[in-house]
Amino acid sequence: MHIHILGICGTFMGGVAALAKESGHRVTGCDAQVYPPMSTQLQQLGIDLVEGYGADQLALKPDLWVIGNVVSRGNPLMEAILDAGLPYVSGPQWLAEYVLQGRWTLAVAGTHGKTTTTSMLAHILDVAGLNPGFLIGGVPLDFGQSARLGGDKTPHPNPPHAWGGGDLTSSTTWGRPGGGGFFVIEADEYDTAFFDKRSKFVHYRPRTAVLNNLEFDHADIFPDLAAIETQFHHLVRTVPRSGQLVVNAPSEALARVLARGCWSEVARFDDGEQGWSAQGGEQQFEVRLRGQRMGEVRWGQTGAHNRSNALAAIAAARHAGVFADEACAALCSFQGVKRRMELRGTAGGVQVIDDFAHHPTAIATTLAGLRQQMQADSQAASGRILAVFEPRSNTMKLGAMKALLPDALSGADLSFGYAGGLGWNLAEVLQPLGAKARAFDDLGALVAAVAAAARPGDRVLVMSNGGFGGVHDKLLQTLAARAPGVTTTPQS
Repeated sequence: MHIHILGICGTFMGGVAALAKESGHRVTGCDAQVYPPMSTQLQQLGIDLVEGYGADQLALKPDLWVIGNVVSRGNPLMEAILDAGLPYVSGPQWLAEYVLQGRWTLAVAGTHGKTTTTSMLAHILDVAGLNPGFLIGGVPLDFGQSARLGGDKTPHPNPPHAWGGGDLTSSTTWGRPGGGGFFVIEADEYDTAFFDKRSKFVHYRPRTAVLNNLEFDHADIFPDLAAIETQFHHLVRTVPRSGQLVVNAPSEALARVLARGCWSEVARFDDGEQGWSAQGGEQQFEVRLRGQRMGEVRWGQTGAHNRSNALAAIAAARHAGVFADEACAALCSFQGVKRRMELRGTAGGVQVIDDFAHHPTAIATTLAGLRQQMQADSQAASGRILAVFEPRSNTMKLGAMKALLPDALSGADLSFGYAGGLGWNLAEVLQPLGAKARAFDDLGALVAAVAAAARPGDRVLVMSNGGFGGVHDKLLQTLAARAPGVTTTPQS
């Protein structure tokens, strides 16, 4: 089959393209801006890309048009497809029909931590020899790719209700499904397409569903938190009786979601009495289930949020047949995800770190994790954190959460915000932080100010869900120029 993908350079649609190519289909695609790194990755796969959405692409005559949610009415190619009565589907629908059908799908949903938790879960299943397929909204360092088809699509026999039950600690008492058929997917609540306003995740019909947390986000499509809770309950409705929901116990929003109706087994994490819990620090902790020791994790990840992510991944993997002690051992080798506390380089004794954080809660959590990491290192404990952030998401551009920014940034010693493209006054919003925060309309001026303020031992934490104008390399170059003889150490 020849499929042509509209909006192919988005992370999700690029993953769909890679899966389609691996499945043996001929794949082409188009986007408004065809640029690296996604364009490079797709071209390496042998996928031809077209710049723009010209109606002349009808001449390609694909068997099916796959439409990304970046496409809206008025798009010239979409209008031509509609006028010609040609067959089209959304990306999530194509994925459900051509990849997920007949598989054991493990879906990870939540406002925060989806990418990292999905990566952890795929890593656990992979180390266990289950050869999972996956589609992740980032690049796990353990795999070096955001999507793969994985094992065969042969359906597995229906497992016992509490697969992996019985003896909680034994790794040999129970069997497990043989090497294929699992697919781990980052389950986004954003809408599917201009013609399907349901959340993407309702298409996936998971057997195992992780509900990691739930806060207000995506102000461009959801009026309030209650509207998002409704979409999460639609996801809950798709999980079979033999399936399992892995739920963040302290979340009041998720409790409201389940109160609307729940037909599946529920495993709760961050629940010390009845569910999964962690005992110890953030980089070395004991994993417990209903108070009983299941294993221990020692790793390089930081922050209480990643410890919670680990509990969710361990619980979900156990439902798929991987015992907790094996899952804990697998996480000890988990390398993380690109753009999640990723060291981009060092210059003049200053580290430049990249992170995808853009929601105020994620910003605060990321800062807390970095602070904890520095305090644990005697050589770094005296260093400062310089936060460099770009309010780039649609929610932040609308100003829906601007009042939360000062508190979110309070964990930084100094903050530098980029106000380009905002419809509200960033400098005014940051006033509660006083001299600790500054706003810039010019990226060059921001880079110069950060470089002037930074001193050896500091960490510059760059937070954005976009490319941020290449600010990471600009900072490293400026810092290196300020310290003759000191070279940058960029990370791949």
